[in-house]
Amino acid sequence: RFISKIEEVLNDWKLIGISSGKPLEKGIFTTGTWEEKSDEISFADFRFSVTHHYLVQEPSDKDGKEELGEDALPLPMQDLLCMNNDFPPRAHCLVRWYVYGLREFVVIAPAANNDAVVSESKCNLLLSSVSIALGNTGCQVPLFVQIHHKWRRMYVGECQGPGVRTDFEMVHLRKVPSQYTHLSGLLDIFKTKIGCPLTPLPPVTMAIRLTFVLQDWQQYFWPQQPPDIDALVGGEVGGLEFGKLPFGACEDPISELHLATTWPHLAEGIIVDNDVYSDLDPLQAPQWSVRVRKADNPQCLLGDFLTEFFKLCRRKESTDEILGRSAFDEEGKEVADITHALSKLTEPAPVPIPKLSVTNMVHSAKKKIRKHRGVDESPLSNDVLNTILLFLFPDAADKLADVFESRASTSAGNNPPPENEDYNLFSHFKSAPSDSLTYKLALCLCMINFYHGGVKGVAHLWQEFVLEMRYRWENNYLIPGLANGSPDLRCCLLHQKLQMLNCCIERKKARDEGKRGSMSDRSPGGASGDGAKGGDHSGDNPEKEFGKSWESWSDSEEEFFECLSDTEDLKGNGQENGKKGAKESVNLKPEGRLHPHGKLMLLHPGEPLYVPITQEPAPMTEDLLEEQSEVLAKLGTSAEGAHLRARMQSACLLSDMESFKAANPGCCLEDFVRWYSPRDYIEEEVVDEKGNKVIRGELSARMKIPSNMWVEAWETAKPIPARRQKRLFDDTREAEKVLHYLAVQKPADLARHLLPCIIHAAVLKVKEEEALEDISSVKKIIKQIVSHSSKVLRFPSPEDKKLEEIIAQIMSVEAIIARARSLKAKFGVEKCENEEEKEDLQRFVNSLLEQPEVPVVGAGRGPAGSIIHKLFVNAQRV
Repeated sequence: RFISKIEEVLNDWKLIGISSGKPLEKGIFTTGTWEEKSDEISFADFRFSVTHHYLVQEPSDKDGKEELGEDALPLPMQDLLCMNNDFPPRAHCLVRWYVYGLREFVVIAPAANNDAVVSESKCNLLLSSVSIALGNTGCQVPLFVQIHHKWRRMYVGECQGPGVRTDFEMVHLRKVPSQYTHLSGLLDIFKTKIGCPLTPLPPVTMAIRLTFVLQDWQQYFWPQQPPDIDALVGGEVGGLEFGKLPFGACEDPISELHLATTWPHLAEGIIVDNDVYSDLDPLQAPQWSVRVRKADNPQCLLGDFLTEFFKLCRRKESTDEILGRSAFDEEGKEVADITHALSKLTEPAPVPIPKLSVTNMVHSAKKKIRKHRGVDESPLSNDVLNTILLFLFPDAADKLADVFESRASTSAGNNPPPENEDYNLFSHFKSAPSDSLTYKLALCLCMINFYHGGVKGVAHLWQEFVLEMRYRWENNYLIPGLANGSPDLRCCLLHQKLQMLNCCIERKKARDEGKRGSMSDRSPGGASGDGAKGGDHSGDNPEKEFGKSWESWSDSEEEFFECLSDTEDLKGNGQENGKKGAKESVNLKPEGRLHPHGKLMLLHPGEPLYVPITQEPAPMTEDLLEEQSEVLAKLGTSAEGAHLRARMQSACLLSDMESFKAANPGCCLEDFVRWYSPRDYIEEEVVDEKGNKVIRGELSARMKIPSNMWVEAWETAKPIPARRQKRLFDDTREAEKVLHYLAVQKPADLARHLLPCIIHAAVLKVKEEEALEDISSVKKIIKQIVSHSSKVLRFPSPEDKKLEEIIAQIMSVEAIIARARSLKAKFGVEKCENEEEKEDLQRFVNSLLEQPEVPVVGAGRGPAGSIIHKLFVNAQRV
């Protein structure tokens, strides 16, 4: 049954009959593709796997079967005699070892890894079964059986042709007898094994290869030391610039160099090699080839940084659990009593502008931690903390805290971002720009996690960061390193939250300065007091109205907020309509005007139409947008739901109508539409009674729908200038929401938010290092990493497995670059004077990285050969 199963498999795979093919070209085993197909058969209850290994070939033009004579040798035996492909560097062990030159063969091996055919009788049984199957089917492909334990890779086999048979045998010796350590001894074995009846024996042809292994690199100490942890305070980490990721291997990534010296084609008797004398001098060998053995997973700094930071994502503890509950407690006061909190909120507090300095900026948290523990127990020392905070908040070093404008313009990111591909990676990775605060914070946390107390250090730094954010909010200091304007939805959520906080600080600051502004500062060119306004704001500052008798404005914060704002954002997107302006409104004084709107006149009073100062729409982060769209979606499609949805969406519109009415007393809905949504006002030429052509305008069809939203809004809108309207954007509430959001982040959440920034930084680092080495294969891998990462990181909460894949890819690139550097140092590429030789060596080193085995040009006499010779000589001396 077993034999018939083997025959069945050989039949299925069409391996029966005479095999044909072209003679093998030189090197085809390495350059061609090997494929395999497998099947399972069993002998009683013992399972075997049958695998066919073959080199993929183009089909030959002529049918080779006709050319072969009746008594021609089977193709595998012809391949055995062909010496073009001896010693292939990468192939199945049977091809690499002694069955030189087989282009296809079948292996029968025990299916389970721990099974083995150990007894001699079983081996013989298998061999005889194989022999019968080959005879029955006329298969000329060699068949091997794997015997003994798998790790020994021991095979016996057979190949049959018409009237000819080759047996493949193998022997393992624990200790090599001395008579077999040289060529003459091996030839003796070979001749006795053949047992050829002819005398004298025909000459034997040989291919000889001697391999030398170099493991000792003592003369090349590995140059990269692990960074010195204590040096961080001076702004550096052992040669690392602070705020940059480290790079390189801590150990030599190349463990061995194998030199193979080959004599490819010798006839017996040309060369003498016995126990007393040998002609085989490696330096005289006609062919040299080299391969390097890479260290398994060498320890690389960038990889370690990434892996350790990624481990943070799996931590469960909250900041409070790590640092102890006491961290956020008020100093010495009981916070349990809610009335304290309420009275504290209602106390009148002047706006303090203390001098900003690192010392008074930091460390309320530090005091609290120390109060409840020993003095030296806080995870980060003062020096480290100061270094990091100064790195994150460079503006804290300027003692000129009063000069708000100068700082706002330098630190709030007004410089246009560089438009290069690397800088814009953040939009692919959903991280943050590489000059932003978020990006720097990610790098600092990564460093702290690795060198300074792991998760505790991270929790401590984060807590200081949150306190700093609150300090800046309460004291109107803009956060440096963030671009102006609304949150950038291309960035990670944490970055958006910080931008949102900056928007709040900007609004609050402008309001507070408005309160303090002089009463008379009302001229059109008056300073806005909002030096930090930038981004999408209009050129002439719209906020000219602060000084206007503050006392006369309502004190009820519930009802009115003075609001500083902009029109430009809203010009193009209006949608409103209504009845003619009420007559009594003509007597009102115009308020909140920005500038006349071109040459447009109001339809009825005939005065110039003024663009009003309007409120800016509230900035939104992506989670708020999502929340809002969910609420709107939940309102359903009923009439009431649609009405509610319209009301929610028209808050901004209503505010603009009120501002417009205040700026243009006596205006009507048509006037508003002409400014806000010109497409909804249709003008056409008509001939009046007197026969003159006049232009007459009317509202569009959608505006004429009875009691539509625009009409309703216009009727309810009162003429109130923007500064006295209820705020569209309640900066106090939004800022508190952001600060709360930051305070409740666990180290794990933080690591998840910032991981895209760290991957972004790692990719930039790898690109920068690769540029120095210029390895083409690495360029390709980096492109793959970028495209892979942009797919994975674009979605919220990517899978851990995918993130691990990205980190593994980055680590593999780092290892390749470290290997390139190691080889460069060993082959002295940089020291080479001759430019041509230097290029040859550089090419040689690059091919060592990419190919399994590299031929040495000029063998032992070429430039690379002489360097390799020196390496071996030095190692022997040591």
